[in-house]
Amino acid sequence: MDTSGLDEVVRTSEVVVHRGRYAYLKARQAGPGDHFLVARDADEVTVVTEERNVAATEHSESTQWFVLMEIRVSMPFVAKGFLARVTGLMADADLNVLVVSTYSKDYIMVREEGRDTAIAALRQAEFPVSEA
Repeated sequence: MDTSGLDEVVRTSEVVVHRGRYAYLKARQAGPGDHFLVARDADEVTVVTEERNVAATEHSESTQWFVLMEIRVSMPFVAKGFLARVTGLMADADLNVLVVSTYSKDYIMVREEGRDTAIAALRQAEFPVSEA
């Protein structure tokens, strides 16, 4: 398999590590706050939000703390295997990762204690990494 095209997408897709800590909340509704993500399905509402919003968001369960890494994909929708590459890097670094994709960006969330390991793995793979 020729991965040269994918390698170029990796080298040109900036990763921005956001400040702050994030939690996953199981809620009945999103409530107040400027949340990163609100996902609804037939069974639940999941809110991913910064630490400052957790107390004001009514929830029945939470999993804390995560670091948010924004991947500004240089060629969205055409880089076959891109997310597999990213998640493979995290798995090889013995990290679990949660993935959220928007129209032009992918986001990964890793546990707070895995932050430096995740950054090192991304840099070793030649992703340009900066901190917000």
